Amino acid sequence: MSDGLGSDLERADLASGLMPPHHRMCFGCGPDSPQGFHLQVHRDGDEMVTEHVFEERHSSVPGIAHGGSVATVVDDVLGFLLYVAQVPGVTRTLEVEYLKPTRTGVAYVVRSRLDDRDGRKLWVSCTGTDPEGAVAFRGKALFLAVDRSHFERIQPAGTTVAAAPVAP
Repeated sequence: MSDGLGSDLERADLASGLMPPHHRMCFGCGPDSPQGFHLQVHRDGDEMVTEHVFEERHSSVPGIAHGGSVATVVDDVLGFLLYVAQVPGVTRTLEVEYLKPTRTGVAYVVRSRLDDRDGRKLWVSCTGTDPEGAVAFRGKALFLAVDRSHFERIQPAGTTVAAAPVAP
């Protein structure tokens, strides 16, 4: 496993479309992040999809996920589209629309897509659908493609930055 930004693509289960985590300690998808969400994101054509159950530790009041928890999942699943675009990038803006309460203990399907691209700018969006098929939340963001040096400047000593994401 890589210590840098992203992880080795060999960790992906290519037969199922399982994508590698952004980094082993990524708060959204990192398998080694003790307080993280441990998202497992799959590629479906040019879209990314995950199923996520918010836990009580993600709640604002009993039974309802905190808006920041929902936003974390949205941002992370949108970030997986950088594999489709095959560029490293960062979130510039993020907007989450909460359409109905996002419940804890319920499996939501979060599906993201790349909507448009203009140079360094990537506009992306996603929906979070409950088991009844209703959209509970949706998000959109502007990501900016960056050079690896963007991350190398701030890496702690002894870590490495993985290569730009490459779609398996």
